[in-house]
Amino acid sequence: MADLKTNAMGIEFKNPVLTASGTFGFGEEFSEIYDLSSLGGICSKGLTLRERGGNTGIRLWETPMGLINSIGLQNPGVDNFINHELPKMRSYNTVIVANLGGHCEEDYFEGIYKLNDTDVDLIELNISCPNVKSGGMAFGIKSSVAYDIVSKLKRVCRKPLMVKLSPNAESISEMAIACEEAGADGISLINTIQSMAIDIKKRKAVFDNVYAGLSGPCVKPIALRMVHEACKNVKIPVCGLGGIMSAEDVIEFIMAGATLIQIGTANFIKPTIAEEIIRDLYVYMDREGIKTLDEIRGIV
Repeated sequence: MADLKTNAMGIEFKNPVLTASGTFGFGEEFSEIYDLSSLGGICSKGLTLRERGGNTGIRLWETPMGLINSIGLQNPGVDNFINHELPKMRSYNTVIVANLGGHCEEDYFEGIYKLNDTDVDLIELNISCPNVKSGGMAFGIKSSVAYDIVSKLKRVCRKPLMVKLSPNAESISEMAIACEEAGADGISLINTIQSMAIDIKKRKAVFDNVYAGLSGPCVKPIALRMVHEACKNVKIPVCGLGGIMSAEDVIEFIMAGATLIQIGTANFIKPTIAEEIIRDLYVYMDREGIKTLDEIRGIV
């Protein structure tokens, strides 16, 4: 049988399939459906230093080939995660990734300090959050701003640090290079694409915040291009995500250069999809005579 073991950022993953932040909660509900130890890893719901109630109004809106969300980083806060959610996640016997966001440097620093003293395996840094001290512009739009925050946090972070990139960045290649030069151990991309929806009956925007994040199969060609671009410009591991629905999709991302992948919106459509994709990866590789993913990684 093919070997799906994947080494990245000093961590051995059983396979390259992780569940994406914001689409899997903390795993508890899914653990009632299948054995989560089959996963390569689980990314926690996006965490902020303090508990957040999230956005008002409609939060999810389906499109023909995707999903628009305006959740607003609803989460229990870092302390609650550490004290209540993390112990349960550790029982799933897989790599645990803490996704951390913030609206100013101080939030990130305090969150990192708290997570340093836990047994999370990896921190995924969400730099798509709006920086309230810079007029609301996300940390992940300008490469110089990203370099500044990542380099500062890397100096104090005692966990491997994977930076999640926004597709709304001015330049994905420059952003990837900036994060690598700042000391990031890896990068993940893409986050959701800024979008909107209009209710023509009410004659107004669907979301209270007007704009929201698009994900799902419709973004896959964009995500694949951006992952390919990033992989051609950095040497650190790249975790690809965006519209992955099948083992064939995973193979495309691996051929584009990704070391790991994350499954997001598909979890809403079929809760067992990640487990099925892992099984289908073995079938595909055995059929094609591929022993390890290294044989096809980055061949495009």
